[in-house]
Amino acid sequence: MEGFLSDELCRNPHRLAHCGKITFFNRKRASATNDGERSELLFCSFSFERGDNAFLKAADGAAVISRRRSAHVDIVKCKCVTDVRKRVTTACILVTRTSEKGHSFQYSLLTLSSSNKLEPCIEFKLPYQMKDNVSILQGPTVLWTHDNTVFYTSLKAGGVKQIPIQLSHIVVSELPLHKGQIFVLGLPNVSEKSLNDQLTSQTVGCFVENGLVFDGSLVLPHPYICITQCLFVLAADSEDGVLTCTVVAATSKQQLVYFENGAVKDVCQLPFEQPENIQVVDAGRNGCLFVVSFHQGHVCAVWKETFQIASLWSDVSSVHVDDFLGCGTEQILLVFKDQGAAGQPLEKFLITDLCGISYSRGQGTEASKTSSPPAENYLLTVQALESRLQSGLIVLQELQREGRVKDRVLQQTVGALTDVVSGRETVLSQHEQEGLTALWDCDDESKDEALDDKMQHAPTVSSKPQIDKLWHRITEDQMIVGVILSSDSSRPVSGVSLSILTETGQSSTPAVIQTRSQVFWLPAPCPSSSSSASSFPEPAAKRSKQHNASRPNDLNTCRLAVTAVTKLTPLLNSDCVKCSVMLHYVQRQDAFGLVSDPAPVVLHCGQVVLDINDDFQSQLLKNPQLRTDEVREDLLSLLAVLDRWVLHIDSPDYSLGDIDGWIQKRVGCKKIEVNPEYLLLNSSGPSAVMLLRWHQSTPFQGKLSVHSSQLQMLQFLDSLLAYLPASCSVRPVKGARGESTAQMFALALENEVVSLREGVSLLLCEEDEEEAKKKSTGHEETPGSAEGLLRCREVWQRDVERTRMRLSPLVDAVRYRRLIQSMTKVQLEGDLAALLNTQGTLLS
Repeated sequence: MEGFLSDELCRNPHRLAHCGKITFFNRKRASATNDGERSELLFCSFSFERGDNAFLKAADGAAVISRRRSAHVDIVKCKCVTDVRKRVTTACILVTRTSEKGHSFQYSLLTLSSSNKLEPCIEFKLPYQMKDNVSILQGPTVLWTHDNTVFYTSLKAGGVKQIPIQLSHIVVSELPLHKGQIFVLGLPNVSEKSLNDQLTSQTVGCFVENGLVFDGSLVLPHPYICITQCLFVLAADSEDGVLTCTVVAATSKQQLVYFENGAVKDVCQLPFEQPENIQVVDAGRNGCLFVVSFHQGHVCAVWKETFQIASLWSDVSSVHVDDFLGCGTEQILLVFKDQGAAGQPLEKFLITDLCGISYSRGQGTEASKTSSPPAENYLLTVQALESRLQSGLIVLQELQREGRVKDRVLQQTVGALTDVVSGRETVLSQHEQEGLTALWDCDDESKDEALDDKMQHAPTVSSKPQIDKLWHRITEDQMIVGVILSSDSSRPVSGVSLSILTETGQSSTPAVIQTRSQVFWLPAPCPSSSSSASSFPEPAAKRSKQHNASRPNDLNTCRLAVTAVTKLTPLLNSDCVKCSVMLHYVQRQDAFGLVSDPAPVVLHCGQVVLDINDDFQSQLLKNPQLRTDEVREDLLSLLAVLDRWVLHIDSPDYSLGDIDGWIQKRVGCKKIEVNPEYLLLNSSGPSAVMLLRWHQSTPFQGKLSVHSSQLQMLQFLDSLLAYLPASCSVRPVKGARGESTAQMFALALENEVVSLREGVSLLLCEEDEEEAKKKSTGHEETPGSAEGLLRCREVWQRDVERTRMRLSPLVDAVRYRRLIQSMTKVQLEGDLAALLNTQGTLLS
């Protein structure tokens, strides 16, 4: 093995980078006692050690390729590709065995497993030798060309196959989709009869696995197909069945060209000729690099952001991209030529990312002298500092804005005082212009006096909520009834709900239908109508005015919508077509509503008539851009029917970016004009509807509300996690309706049983402790005399009484009252969970 490392391996390098290591492959003939000579495939892996500034051997091994003396074994190609079966990146080596006469060629594709063993993957036989455009791609798939025909084989193909069209000037690449596809680009070979056909001047693409032909000009324009030497697809997607992609290509004209959807976006002049391969280096926050390898051992690196040459090297034996330092970002490994025959396989190399990381050996360049390795926590420290810097800049901008407003107010105040002293008339700007809220009404005195007169002579109006509109919707097998009402903010209401009563026409007693009610503020909750009556309104102050485009015009009026959802089938089965809608609420008498005992109020809202033949198509699903009352009612109906999940997203290291824009672009949601906070995704039918609402509190935190089925929510969450940074945490907010009511009921019952057991046990233990104290204070008597015998009899009688009391214990009234109070509270929670579970069962 040492001879293999020092001699053959250095002269015939077949190297690849895998899992932060560099692996060497070579063939060797070994003698055997029984079978003569046999051919073996040897490999050896090396990992970089910073302390030694050298690559040290990590693992080695061998596999027998052929036992025939006449067979000639050679390595064709080696590359790291994605194994779709195991969903991991694996090292693949393609070897060939040639017969003695050279009439047949046996090919084998081997993979290097995680246990450092070479395992056979694909074997096939050809009557010719592969020479042109041999590629190992994801799958793994082996692809090559022969006589202007593209052949391929894989585990899925089950043999050697060819694509259905013949192409010239072939370029091979693969799409980086979640289900990546291999494709071939080229010019179609046409006969003389079809020389005038339009397709002869177009680039044609063909997907290898399914043979689907597409317009190749969407990837690479026709003028570039003849000069492109290598191609790398950076991003790809499919919108409405049309392929959209971003690629970078190296041409024979010494150009690196950046394409978007078949259009040239940028060009970089390359310093060398004959490019052979393009690799991408992800240096983390420092950016990305394109590493282009050329013939005759030349390499250059190009910045992706600026598309300018970053560095170039010559006399390079091979170039590799991987995380050789284990720091979370990728680096470039350049292995240089002129290796010493007696030395280690890696005597002259350079590891760098052109952003501060540089390790070299056997070079003597300035990079090896001046550059120093970064600290272990360098990247984590920089990321944390950048995050704090972004947050601090945002806070600083807000403080500067507030400071400018205060300066203007102070200047106007000083000017007003100067005018008063000088006897001049003061002209102040309106508070709306400064983005402030007035401490008092800004109307003139005449308006105030007129308003006071109107208040004195105005008749007493009813303080009960006013019903503005009654509506209903049918969504699949559920009926939604809604009421829009207005309430005086000085007499707030709470405990609002709806109930539906059937009117059969024959029975004098109407039946109540089981419903589930919800309350929505229209368009925003009124500040004074808090659900807690003990929260007093804050005194008015001059503070920055928030966005109030959705606030009602009348500040003393709060509009809200109350919905009730019920099952449609029982209504139709009972031959009921008319239903009365009743509003239930509690109205506080004053600000000290907790002291009084408000009684519930029932208000008749009207009737709804059901007709199974009506058209219940949602206007919202047809056109979300409409701004009508019907569309607003459709939105409220969907919010009442769909389950809701609220997710808290926290990104400690990176800013979240434009998540709202990503949802509209990637998922395909559309804004609802009646309420732009909500985004609508309408796949097909009401059951596939999804409503999304994103609220970003800081650049690093936000809340996402998802209204949909559970399956849709999980699918969307999977796509979102793929978009968000890896350090993001997504936590569900407690109290969302998506939580299982059955689980809540089970937890409540468990809590009730545990509380009862612990409470009773604690109560009896306290009684036993008191009895033990009484027993310890007594004196142990011996029946030596008549008096001692009497005391022993008294002790025995107390023991008998204590045993009887354990069977029917008597406890302290205070402790028993505390136990009953705590158990009552626990049982009320269990009853509430049981009620919610029952409602969910009846409505499901």
